[in-house]
Amino acid sequence: MKKIKSEEKLCLICMTEHEVDTVEVIETEIYKDEEISFVATYEYCSLADEFLEKEEMIKLNDLAMKDAYRRKMDLLTSDEIVKIREKYGVSQKDFSEILGWGKATITRYENHQVQDRAHDDVLRKIDSAPNWFLEMLNRARGRISDKAFDKYYRIANERYKKKRNQYLIDAIQAKYADFDIESFNGGVKLNLNKVVEMINYLAAKVESLHKVKLMKMLWYSDYLHYKRNGVSISGLVYRALPMGAVPEECNLIVELDGVEFDTVIYGEDMVGYRFKPDTGLEIKELTQSEIDALDDVIEQFGDFNTEQIVEKMHNEDAYKYTGSNCIIPFTFAENLSID
Repeated sequence: MKKIKSEEKLCLICMTEHEVDTVEVIETEIYKDEEISFVATYEYCSLADEFLEKEEMIKLNDLAMKDAYRRKMDLLTSDEIVKIREKYGVSQKDFSEILGWGKATITRYENHQVQDRAHDDVLRKIDSAPNWFLEMLNRARGRISDKAFDKYYRIANERYKKKRNQYLIDAIQAKYADFDIESFNGGVKLNLNKVVEMINYLAAKVESLHKVKLMKMLWYSDYLHYKRNGVSISGLVYRALPMGAVPEECNLIVELDGVEFDTVIYGEDMVGYRFKPDTGLEIKELTQSEIDALDDVIEQFGDFNTEQIVEKMHNEDAYKYTGSNCIIPFTFAENLSID
């Protein structure tokens, strides 16, 4: 028994006025065929050596027991459910509506009812994935007020933006798990920090760096470094596409934090990217030998336009002898046209 506080008042056990303690006691009960130990709160009369469970304590002790069960069964506790809901600033009623559950379901889960495993999984997914909550919120549009919808959307969207870069990283790395072969990745694991630094280094030194040209300069830099040192810089894997070498997941890579570009309109319906350096990013991970390779590629191809660098790429053995849409092996690096 642990004393929490003492208060001079009328004791409802012995009906005399004296110091009444509020105490915590370890209790054990059987709930859903599981033996559960939890901390219960009571008032204690030292004169009668008895405990009193007041009405508010009955509710708190019942919740403490059920939260102990949840922890034992690896389910979210009531406090954790409250925190998930409050993370998005949602009322209990609206949260149930957004999830497509009964209107009082969340209220019950936060107060006295243990959620089932399926509902627990949904709540965990919403906790970790704001984009999933946004999808469910959009489905619930019209079932909650416009004012509430706008509030919840704004909060969830801000949370999604903060986690967006990690989503991109996870998606790219998941794809690259299939390419853990030296001839594909140049003998190094994918390093997205170096990829971002490479793009920034090239963008700082090359005028009018558009997407196609950037992809070729990344390829030349990785393969030149491999030719000289036996390993690539970035761990990127390149495919032989009609316009030359292109890194796997290039469309996700250019969306990473630290990669900056302006959108350029060509003609009536052509949209392109012109890359520029991120002024807040420092080059920290690239080694001197890697920077040397980048500098030599910039010196060789920095003034090339897109058509010229594509033509140059098409004349490399690595491209000529790799099947269309196939991975370009680093074994061709020894025949690279630059040293």
